[in-house]
Amino acid sequence: MHDLRHAMGTPLRLQAEMARALFENPWNPLAHTQIGRTFTAGLEMIERSTRRFGRPIFELNETQIDGKTVEIVEKIITEKPFCKLLNFHRRIRRNDPKVLIVAPMSGHYATLLRGTVEALLPHHNVFITDWEDARLVPKNAETFNLDSYIAYLRDFMSLLGPDTHLIAVCQPAVPVLAAVSLMATEKDPNQPLTMTLMGGPIDTRVSKTTVTELAETRPLSWFEKSVVQEVPFYYPGAFREVYPGFLQLHGFMSMNLDSHIGSHLKFYQHLIQGDGESAEAHRRFYNEYLSVMDIPAEFYLQTVETVFQRHALPRGLMEWKNPATQEIVPVRPQDIEHTALLTVEGERDDISARGQTTAAHELCYSLPQRKQFHHFQTETGHYGIFNGRRWRENIMPRIRHFIREFDPGKDPVPGTDLEKVPDAAPERYNRDQHGIAAVRRWLRDNMQQHYKENVD
Repeated sequence: MHDLRHAMGTPLRLQAEMARALFENPWNPLAHTQIGRTFTAGLEMIERSTRRFGRPIFELNETQIDGKTVEIVEKIITEKPFCKLLNFHRRIRRNDPKVLIVAPMSGHYATLLRGTVEALLPHHNVFITDWEDARLVPKNAETFNLDSYIAYLRDFMSLLGPDTHLIAVCQPAVPVLAAVSLMATEKDPNQPLTMTLMGGPIDTRVSKTTVTELAETRPLSWFEKSVVQEVPFYYPGAFREVYPGFLQLHGFMSMNLDSHIGSHLKFYQHLIQGDGESAEAHRRFYNEYLSVMDIPAEFYLQTVETVFQRHALPRGLMEWKNPATQEIVPVRPQDIEHTALLTVEGERDDISARGQTTAAHELCYSLPQRKQFHHFQTETGHYGIFNGRRWRENIMPRIRHFIREFDPGKDPVPGTDLEKVPDAAPERYNRDQHGIAAVRRWLRDNMQQHYKENVD
């Protein structure tokens, strides 16, 4: 039905595009008048509201290092059915830290982190997980769930080697922490040097949001019946069960509907006023925001149950089923002693609210306190902690400083670059200050669980 609606809107979109091209023609005398701009603005609004936005590209072709322009070449390091590992290769000889950005599989493509990658490129060798749209993966390829996600991350880290630094943005915080925990338990030589968890749902009991309340107040069967659909027969992934991207987009939009309506009204006004720069900024953002992909149903349902309903990781109940051997292994963050930890939270984050990410520090209680750091960014929402001005000027420098503190053998950051964006050390995480409430919560939950399982 969703595809049919788009197909039925195609004639209207084509007519709007043709009329808009006519009215924007510089030879048209109406093109430079208030009436012409008003009419053109309305046509563009119609065209954009009936368009399906395709998969974006990164378009990161160059970066600036020490005042010089350096070419960027996008390379595929390895490819799996549901993910490609990309490297933004810089055509310059520098020994900079190796950073793996784990992009979220939560509806948007990895290109949503374009600003994250762009800010890191001058002083890091950047890799990123580029997740595939599930409706394009044939059903006979493989089943993909949360266990598969963790297995992918372990394979990527083993491929990149022990001098890797992880950055998990939002949803991947839990599987990244789980993957590093499993590697620590096994004394894997490829354990990463650092991991940075940004706005992730490590323990959603700490603070509630619309997302967590929805997941906690609905049984898993409700999600299976309400949001899981089969891919239509005319796609490569025909008959695979997925959480469709358009349903996810409706959820994203409804959370801040007033803001989105206001943004589109401003866009309409900018078009009428001839403010091309502001209009183009709106187009760039929403071209990305409205591009969504389908998620495998197995992954989505297992994540809802494990992260938002059972709270398995913070309660010490999470287990990983190795897709290759079917062996079930407990996930033990308390075994992490090698990988330094930095958590980042935003004051106005309405997806992963304050305290959900810092809970990782209490789980990694064997990690020396000198390896635990936290950064709290004021006046910043969820999107702002990995994109935009505050990310570039406040958060990225702290991550850069944190990474180089635990990877000191790399080339120094050029002094001219530090003049533009100076290093800023993140604060150490004070376990004494933050830990009492977490310990009480852990004891309460685990003692209740112990009582239920054993006393009866």
